[in-house]
Amino acid sequence: MDAIKRNAFDLATKLLDKFPVLAIIGTRQCGKTTLSKQLRNHWKYIDLENPRDYDYLISDPLMFFEQNPHSVIIDEAQLSPILFKVLRGVIDSDRERKNRFIITGSSSPELLNHISESLAGRIAYIELSPFKTNERLQQPLSEIYNAFAKPNDVFNFRDLKSSMSLLDFRDQWLLGGYPEPTLQQDSDFWQMWMQQFRDSYINRDIAALFPNINKINYRRFMTILAKLSGTIINKSDLARNIEVSQPTISQYLDIAHNTFLWRNIPSFSNNSLKSLIKMPKGIIRDSGLLHYLLKIHDQESLMSDPIVGLSFEGFVIEEIIRGIQAKGIVNTDFYYYRTKHGAEIDLIISGPHGYIPIEIKYGSFTPLNKLEKLKEFVNDYDAAYGIVINNSNTIQYLSGNIIQIPVNFL
Repeated sequence: MDAIKRNAFDLATKLLDKFPVLAIIGTRQCGKTTLSKQLRNHWKYIDLENPRDYDYLISDPLMFFEQNPHSVIIDEAQLSPILFKVLRGVIDSDRERKNRFIITGSSSPELLNHISESLAGRIAYIELSPFKTNERLQQPLSEIYNAFAKPNDVFNFRDLKSSMSLLDFRDQWLLGGYPEPTLQQDSDFWQMWMQQFRDSYINRDIAALFPNINKINYRRFMTILAKLSGTIINKSDLARNIEVSQPTISQYLDIAHNTFLWRNIPSFSNNSLKSLIKMPKGIIRDSGLLHYLLKIHDQESLMSDPIVGLSFEGFVIEEIIRGIQAKGIVNTDFYYYRTKHGAEIDLIISGPHGYIPIEIKYGSFTPLNKLEKLKEFVNDYDAAYGIVINNSNTIQYLSGNIIQIPVNFL
């Protein structure tokens, strides 16, 4: 099979034409190297996890860049902090030249700190995730993401078309989007791959990035975190369960978020509403990894598990975020909304189009009495519309500007 074109390909191409350096960040094994080589398949490729490549570049980086002043891909660039300082001088020696380097990284703090210190204004970056459903099926990105792109645009949801089925999305939801196990379509291999991914993530990546971390405690943390995916996190309770301190839990959550395993979703904040819950919420980013950690290996066990609704919610949130990122929509933030009285909205998108509240329901029918908070939010914040994502078969206006959209239109 030919390499699958990623949603981010066109955006990455555009950014390379405008900046000297493009950084592609994202979780291990999500396809960063493949995308880099698709973008510039004739460029020199350096993998800093390969000892020979590492020594070749780091033994004399000045000489390396004198010999290679452009057309280089550098994988896992965060492994060499000195690289960024040297790269800055190389770029500034020919400041107007674009399209010179691609760097990748799988740990955002290290990479982004080096970028901000040395390459600010010289570099663009994109975050790459495991496959979105349309990528795996090699279908175009849904037009729905145009609704989030520009202020004051009137978007007709009834014109949306989908070339994907609900069954396609259920398969993606169960197995997740990591390219290698997803494309193999072999359940035994999927389980073996997930085990190797988890073990190498802890024993190699985390151990290298955080050498003082207790790997046994962090492994327990990952298992418990999977059970809490989609819920509001009480750090005190989590600390007691793992028998570590609350500051340690805060550190673990930051590590999980910054290595793209977990997504922290902050609470929507409005000072005029004192009853809003402020504690963070989060999700395991890849639904396949979530299900592996919970020992859910088939559709039947997923449907009967109590986490089915929260798992579906997290899957949909990731599909939406991945679509927005692929479109390159800037100045966009994501929140959840919940009051102390239990009123809740699963996702608030804050971006160029103002606020867009989204409710996510696993079922195929959502009664209007379950959407009162959604309608109230639309009115209070002058939102153009509220969206309900579920497993229904048709796009339908449920009430005024509240629109139901089946998940296969994402």
